[in-house]
Amino acid sequence: MVLRRRRRRNRRKPPHFRYSAWDGTQSGFDVNADRLFDELADDLLYHGDVNSALRRIMQGGMTDRDGRRMKGIREMLDRLRERRREILDQHDLGGVFDEISDALNEVVDAERGALQQMVDAATDSGDERRSELANDSAAMKNMELDMLPPDLAGKVKGLQSYEFESGQAQQQFEELMDRLREQLMQQQLDQMAQGVNDMTPEDMARLKDMLAELNHMLEQRANGEAPDFDGFMERYGDFFPENPRTLDELLEVMARRMAQAQQMMNSMSPEQRAQLQALSDQLAEDMDLRWQMDQLAGNLREQFPQMGWSQSFDFEGTDPLDMSSAMDMMGELGDIDQLDNLLRGANNPGALAEVDIDRARDLLGDESAESLERMAELAAMLEEAGLIENSEGRYELTPRAIRRIGNGALVEIFKRMSDDMMGQHSLSEAGLGHEREYETKPYEYGDAFNLDIPQTLRNAISRTGGGVPVRLHPDDFEIERTEQQVRSATVLMLDVSMSMAMRDNFLPAKKVTMALHSLISAQYPRDFLGMVSFSEVAREFHATTLPQLSWDYVYGTNMQHSFQLARKMLARQTGTKQIIMITDGEPTAHITKSGQPYFNYPPSRTTVDLTLAEVIKCTREDIRINTFVLDVTPYLRGFVSEISRLNGGRAFFTTNQDLGDYVLHDFVDNRRSVVRSRR
Repeated sequence: MVLRRRRRRNRRKPPHFRYSAWDGTQSGFDVNADRLFDELADDLLYHGDVNSALRRIMQGGMTDRDGRRMKGIREMLDRLRERRREILDQHDLGGVFDEISDALNEVVDAERGALQQMVDAATDSGDERRSELANDSAAMKNMELDMLPPDLAGKVKGLQSYEFESGQAQQQFEELMDRLREQLMQQQLDQMAQGVNDMTPEDMARLKDMLAELNHMLEQRANGEAPDFDGFMERYGDFFPENPRTLDELLEVMARRMAQAQQMMNSMSPEQRAQLQALSDQLAEDMDLRWQMDQLAGNLREQFPQMGWSQSFDFEGTDPLDMSSAMDMMGELGDIDQLDNLLRGANNPGALAEVDIDRARDLLGDESAESLERMAELAAMLEEAGLIENSEGRYELTPRAIRRIGNGALVEIFKRMSDDMMGQHSLSEAGLGHEREYETKPYEYGDAFNLDIPQTLRNAISRTGGGVPVRLHPDDFEIERTEQQVRSATVLMLDVSMSMAMRDNFLPAKKVTMALHSLISAQYPRDFLGMVSFSEVAREFHATTLPQLSWDYVYGTNMQHSFQLARKMLARQTGTKQIIMITDGEPTAHITKSGQPYFNYPPSRTTVDLTLAEVIKCTREDIRINTFVLDVTPYLRGFVSEISRLNGGRAFFTTNQDLGDYVLHDFVDNRRSVVRSRR
């Protein structure tokens, strides 16, 4: 049996992408920025953090327009875990020793065969003296072979001092030793081992010089000095056929390989580990080389402590691995761990550009590799579409994205509403104002003389039957209709207490807020919309920060403080004033005279009285309060009814599914009513 040469592991290149115009022939995962943003919309509405939303897409994956699945990181991690378990459940490291032991036994058997041939030849010669000497020599040598130690290192040491009768057996043993040295060197140095084969004494001296200089560069770096990597590569670049571009690149690959070799040792039983270490010591004839190797391993362990030097794998299978396969298998396990760590640590799509796509394809398959490539492009896709921007290492939503979220929420709510519930901003009556309606009416005394010349002339021609000159009569006058201008000022009070999230009310409520902002911005740009969030305390917030708004991890529903802020905001506005309050809880908090929040459940009498006092102040300032109640309780129904009685506003008891329909319909309907009342 001849020990197989270890397959060369080529250095894996970083991912490289090439882009070309779509010509209809390419296939792959089909997703664009619009589709991706729609997928992120609810996540952005709930958390307001595009970084978190992208991470959740990365973790869970998504489906493209054609129904194709882009796998998420969780699925890939599951597959890596399965592959790791398959390897460990199938293989056994004991084959490393069985292979070497079998190869040594083959050498011994070849030698014994040669000894027997020597005895047979002497016997056939008829020379008794020759036959006697041959038998004595064969007996002594067979005894020497019988006395070889059972352990691998002892057997190797015994055969190294044994005087072979068979030239073939001696050659077979020497070749075995060369292979073992190469593999043990390969186990430690990986890329450099390609230059270790068939070394002359001069080559070995040069290898030791290279290792010494490499250790020196590591010491320089540890001391804050700048190593001469370019000069090192000029002198010893032939040891590194993969041509590393930086010292970091070279050291990281070497450290990973050395750590994997150590992991293989760690994964063996104590007896196996002792045997391999003794064999390695026996084969390391050059003590200076071994010292440099140990020094390099120590330096690399210090430089790359994250490589898992103390990690071990629990091989439980029955399929024995030879030395070559064992090292390849450890390399695969190392690649699995490396990809596992990279995927777990990827906080944004850009981090996935570090993945070796070719190796990921080997470990996970084509579909997962394609998903990783597409996933790495997600953030860039949104940036190019103008939906996100990088701000100090974090992605932020652009104003365009904020408008898109609001419009999306508005469209979603509109889809659920019947045509008779919601129309455009139209009026049932015409009036005096400044907005043209592109309709006309006969002039009446007191109307502004905004004469519509074409219609007036048509009236005169129709009356006279044509001809020139055209003579006008007051009955011919037609004036332009205009829309009555009415300005509305609204403050939306949004409950962000913990109960809103616990009862799944926060996302629908925030979606309504975004939709209302989008509606007012687009169709009623002269209107004012202020926003206040309230939990234990109330806070004013603005449209630019609306996507980031989240619920509070505190108890308390402080309507009193929220009404105070809303009144102050509306005091600076003109026109019709109203408050829209969305809540699912009773008033359980208020601000004390000292300015501190006070919380109590069930609601204290003081909290209720202070809240109703603010309602009365709103009423005196002609501010209407319309309340939208989710998850109504008997107590909450009674409290909200009291608000309506004191203020004259309306109360809506609804669910999170219908909330948007009620709020937007009421807002527009109320605005129409205000317009009609101004006629």
